[in-house]
Amino acid sequence: MPGEALIVVDMQRDFMPGGALPVPGGDKIIPRVNRYIEEFRGRGALIVATRDWHPPDHISFKERGGPWPRHCVQGTAGAEFVVKLPKDALIISKATEPDKEAYSGFEGTNLAEVLREKGVERVYICGVATEYCVRATALDAVKNGFETYLLCDAIKGINPQDEERALKELRSAGVNLFSAL
Repeated sequence: MPGEALIVVDMQRDFMPGGALPVPGGDKIIPRVNRYIEEFRGRGALIVATRDWHPPDHISFKERGGPWPRHCVQGTAGAEFVVKLPKDALIISKATEPDKEAYSGFEGTNLAEVLREKGVERVYICGVATEYCVRATALDAVKNGFETYLLCDAIKGINPQDEERALKELRSAGVNLFSAL
């Protein structure tokens, strides 16, 4: 439907089992995410895919004192998408500056402006990892005034307790939690 967007968060090779920073079972949601992409595209919704797109010396990497191993470096196989995105999908690259971290697809990007320009009022969010980039993107969607839905059957977290905490926080912040398929 016009007025809505599906935001697919960080469905990249490095976040899948065998990748540099794997989300346990992250690959299990790929078929569901692909179904949502097809469903929303068929409804005329804007399809958005966020991605970590780190420079080789990003501040989040352990070599620079950050918490994470090198992952999703610009132009590498680990940064490639693992879902079937349409050619007209809007790709939002985040955490592209060496000295700035960004978990949210809205942080340091023009995502909010583009959504408003395209008349989007409702966003539906899926992807990985629930307690990090999915959480941050959903919270920022609400802060930016979008009616926000989290597709709970198409998200995956790293730690079940942290994921549950994140879901409670999101619900309290006004994010609608549900499964549409």
